[in-house]
Amino acid sequence: MENFSSLFSKFPTISERAKVAFASHLEEFEVEKGFLLEKEGQVSKYLYFVSQGSARSYYIRENRDITVSFTLDEEFVTAMHSFITRKPSYENIETMEKSKVFKISYEDLQVCFIDFPELERAYRMILEQYYIVLEEQQIFTKFKTARERYLELMQYRPKVIQRASVGQIASFLDMTIETLSRIRAKI
Repeated sequence: MENFSSLFSKFPTISERAKVAFASHLEEFEVEKGFLLEKEGQVSKYLYFVSQGSARSYYIRENRDITVSFTLDEEFVTAMHSFITRKPSYENIETMEKSKVFKISYEDLQVCFIDFPELERAYRMILEQYYIVLEEQQIFTKFKTARERYLELMQYRPKVIQRASVGQIASFLDMTIETLSRIRAKI
């Protein structure tokens, strides 16, 4: 459970019993760069916690790889729509580097919620944060210039710039690689 000290520190009201119960349902594994945690067309079975490493969520449309989000150390990730609705996912989630990951199944998470309502509250807080990030991303791409989007990414998520490829960053920022290169050259 020492691997989760940082995770649980975000939720100080969770009891030790709830922490132990949650940890008992987790499966730890290590994967190489390019490993698919989630695949388009399949129902998302797991909520992942990237203990060390990084991942990106993306989908393919008209032969274009479109990055929609990045997950870094000590963050949760899943194909959220699929995980909640139990319907096939439209996105893929792949690791961007060798990563240490924990996962808990949808079913085991529901058992934890029944046994420990405080875990359900923590999950709600995680979902609220997910929603806020999603809404900010919508505003981010609609109302800011390409330069503003890149500068904001540099300010708030500098590790993404260090870990993701130029193509992934350009896709995420909704611009071409050429536009991103011009912006970077002027900074």
